[in-house]
Order: sequence, then C-alpha cells, then structure tokens
Amino acid sequence: MTEKEPFRVGWEEWLGLPDLGLPALKAKIDTGAKTSSLHAFDIEPFGPASRPKVRFAIHPIPGRDDLSIPCSAELLDRREVTSSNGEAELRYVIRTTANMGEHSWPIEVTLTDRGTMAYRMLLGRQALGDHVIVSPADSFCQPELNYDIYSSTAKLHAEAPRRALRVAVLSREAKNYSTSRLVAAGEERGHVVEVIDTTRCYMAINASSPEIYYDGVRLPRFDAVIPRIGASVTPYGTAVIRQFETIGTYCVNGSDGITASRDKLYAHQILARHRIGMPTTAFANSPKDTDNLIDLVGTAPLIVKLLESTQGKGVVLAETKKAAQSVIDAFRGLKANFLVQDFVKEAAGEDIRCLVIGKKVVASMKRTAEPGEFRSNLHRGGTAKSVRITKAERDAALRAARAFKLNLAGVDLLRSESGPKVLEVNSSPGFEGVEAATKKDIAAILYEEIERHVRPAPVKRKAKPRKA
Repeated sequence: MTEKEPFRVGWEEWLGLPDLGLPALKAKIDTGAKTSSLHAFDIEPFGPASRPKVRFAIHPIPGRDDLSIPCSAELLDRREVTSSNGEAELRYVIRTTANMGEHSWPIEVTLTDRGTMAYRMLLGRQALGDHVIVSPADSFCQPELNYDIYSSTAKLHAEAPRRALRVAVLSREAKNYSTSRLVAAGEERGHVVEVIDTTRCYMAINASSPEIYYDGVRLPRFDAVIPRIGASVTPYGTAVIRQFETIGTYCVNGSDGITASRDKLYAHQILARHRIGMPTTAFANSPKDTDNLIDLVGTAPLIVKLLESTQGKGVVLAETKKAAQSVIDAFRGLKANFLVQDFVKEAAGEDIRCLVIGKKVVASMKRTAEPGEFRSNLHRGGTAKSVRITKAERDAALRAARAFKLNLAGVDLLRSESGPKVLEVNSSPGFEGVEAATKKDIAAILYEEIERHVRPAPVKRKAKPRKA
C-alpha cells in the first residue's frame, strides 16, 4: 500500500481499478469471503503459454448494458472458488491495483459472470489485508465516486490503460517484411498477434451466430483485424473481411474500401466523384472506339494500364498514337480490361508515396525510376528517399484515403504543373520501402491508431421524456 496507516471502510464503498480502465465501481466489502471477485462476462484466455493473458468485458453500471468496458490482464492462476450458495466454480485469477480515496494497493481478483448482482465488485479478506478496518454498520467511509465519468468520452479515453489486444493479420505470406513487422511491433506493445491465411478461412453465414473457422476450429474473438489481402484473392479476401465486420470486429480497412481500390476503373470514378485531381483517364469496351478513346485522353505519349495491374505490372507507355493503337489492340485480343491515361511528362519518372494512417499522412517518400524506365515502383528497381510534401499534396492524399474509407492507405501522387495528381490508392501498402526511406516505425504508428479505435465508447445518455 502507498500508506502504512490503517484506514476504515464500511460494508459498501466506491473504488477504481485503473489498470483495467474502470475508474468507478461500487463494491461490497465481505469479510466472510476469502477471495475477491469482479463480475465479468465474455471471459476468454489468450496469448502464449509462457505469458498467458485473459480478456473479458464488464458492464460497470448495474442495469446499464449499453456500456461495455473491454479489459485484459495477465493471467495469474486458475482456482476453484466456492460461492456463498455452496457452488464451486473454476475461475481465472488476475492481479490488479485497487484505488479507494487516497489509498492504492495491489489485489488478486477472480473473474466470474454475475451480471444480475447489484455490486460489480466484491472485496474479500485477502484483498483487505491488515491495513483495512471494516466497520460493518457504516457505508461509504471513503470518498464517494459516481458513474458520470463513463459519460465523458475525452476523460474515459485519457484514463484508459493500453490493454493487451488480440489482433489478426490476414496474410498469405507470414514471412514477408510487412507481416513480420506487424507481428513484431504488436508483440512489443504487449498485444497478441496471429497471422491468419485468408484463403484457409471459411464461414458459417446465418442470422443467429455468423462465425469464421480456420483449420477446423472456430476463430476466437479478435479485437482488431489488419487485412493484407493480395490482389489475386481480393474477392474471397473481402468476403472474409465482411464476415469479420458482420460479427463486429474492428477492421483497419473495410471490405468496401479494399474492393473499390482494387478495381482501377471504379477507383478512378470514386476519385472523380470527390473532385480529386488525377491524370485524364478514359475507358471503352468496343474496338470501334479506340481512336475516340485516345482522343479523349490527349496526344501521345499515353499510358495503357490493365485494370488488374499491380506493382507496375500490366502498365505500358505508348510513345506514339500508333503505338497506343497497337497496345490497345493487343490487350483487346487477350480480352483484357484496361484504361488509357494521360502521361504526365513533368513527373519525369518520379512519384510520391504518401502513407496515410487514420487522419494523418504519417510518412512520405519520393520514388524514382531507374534509367530508361518510366515506372518508379520499388519492385521494378526504383529507388526511394524521404521527401517533404506540400499542403496540396497532403490534402490530396488525405481526401483520397477518406474517399475510399481507408484507415491505412498508400496514396501515389504525381507532381504536375496543375497540382498533385493521384495515380492510385493502395489498401495494402508495403512497409519496407517507406520505413527504410523515412526511418519511421510505421507498424507502431498503425497500432496507436488501432488502440484508439478499440477503446470503450462512453455510455449513451438516456433520452429524457418530453413534458406535455
């Protein structure tokens, strides 16, 4: 305890459990009980065997199920506890800090689901120790609290601890740089991160209990999902994300945003709808419209781009109108879908990758194509270095990410005489190039965003009846 002098408590008191993000609870002081208990639900162990954790939720205000505070703690033990009615139950045990007035001390608490109880906390003899004097005839000997704190979003978030999260990274490449960084950065922050092969997930789709299975076992509840969906599995990958969205899991990028960003034609239509600058783009289906298509974009050189192109593959520079006609005819012969774009000459083989996380551009780098190449993708031999971007470029990147409703996006820009032009919005941007160029810990910044999203929401105020 922080104070050695004994202090007096009544048979009921207010206390806080700050380590769990519970600033105010009304507790019953029970000297007849040896152990203390916290009335929790959705109790689930997780994490490695060497450092097991347990997570659970609690409705801190009796009778108010509209506020659920998610909690997690290191798992201390599992013990059999006999309740006052003689029933034995195997409960998880955690250690946490109790605050009561000016007094603060560590206690052991068992977790059990007793949502109908009037007191969410019961303090037993072990937690009281030798420094607490119980006055059974009194109540609230220590300063009283109230539940109003749960109605303040700012205060609740400011005082919420960084709890351990269970995070799934949807990726078919567990050993690639971005996935490895997400695992390492999450574990450094005390979270449990699991890599899930998207294509091995399968789903039970029904109204009562939609679920996701993996290797014959139902997947546990995840606090957050980080999609790293490859272009080749976009339809199935986004179906899996929709299932996570259905069961209420926070997904860094939603299925709609990923689907839209992968469809280059639809993506450009979204950019146009939001009046975001981009190279002039044209699309047609009939071979009779080839010349009209080229005329819409302008004079050569032109870019002919497959709708399914990634990392610069399927992107062709046509130096002349004749060359553009030949490329278009070749793509049509392969029954491939493509679009035609104006070539921004002043970009000179350079583009800007802006990495957007949440509502901020957290990093930016300039990518330069190797000599003789117009594509600046790092996968095609381009080089990258950190770069300062203008306010217009920052605004364009943020507006583009917002248009696709993406919380993590790589927005590629060209610097043109008429201002920034958005080339592409990538919903699964790689971390290796941007971390190397900017020396920033992008994975850690992403987890900061995730932690903000999974904090508890404030209790909704009940509407007051109108006076007649």
